[in-house]
Amino acid sequence: MKEKSNKIWICLQPISILSNYFYTKIMYFEKNIAMIKRFFIYGFAGWSMEIVWTGMHSLITGDLTLQGYTNLWMLLIYGCAVFLEPIHDVLSRWRWQVRGLLWVVIIWGIEYTSGIILYNILGVYPWYYSGPFAIDHLVRIDFAPAWFAAGLLFERMHKALDSIKIV
Repeated sequence: MKEKSNKIWICLQPISILSNYFYTKIMYFEKNIAMIKRFFIYGFAGWSMEIVWTGMHSLITGDLTLQGYTNLWMLLIYGCAVFLEPIHDVLSRWRWQVRGLLWVVIIWGIEYTSGIILYNILGVYPWYYSGPFAIDHLVRIDFAPAWFAAGLLFERMHKALDSIKIV
């Protein structure tokens, strides 16, 4: 009887190997599709926040048209928040105040680095900060509260995406 079961196993082994192979490929493909979806969700959310932010700036400066704006590059930059999800997973048990401060530093680093890269590629600033709190026209120290809130907001988005199974 044992010899018969060994023959069956030998016959089924290639099927098992193929099914494992295709399962692995399908899971890899699904993970990449989910990552692309999340990339665009973060990108569009960042675009929206930036348009609201600049529109509110218009209101504060007396422009009642409330004109908000962004640029196409920002979709790519905000979309890269998908790569910060593992950091969020590590920080999720930390106090929100500490997480917020870390997000400020991380976002400043991303903002400065992506600005320098785009400046070197395009020859123009993708955004141009001025004033006493601007660093190389790429980062504004006084935007720390906004980045603090944005970092925590992106954390909530990550949790929401996980809960609705966009994984």
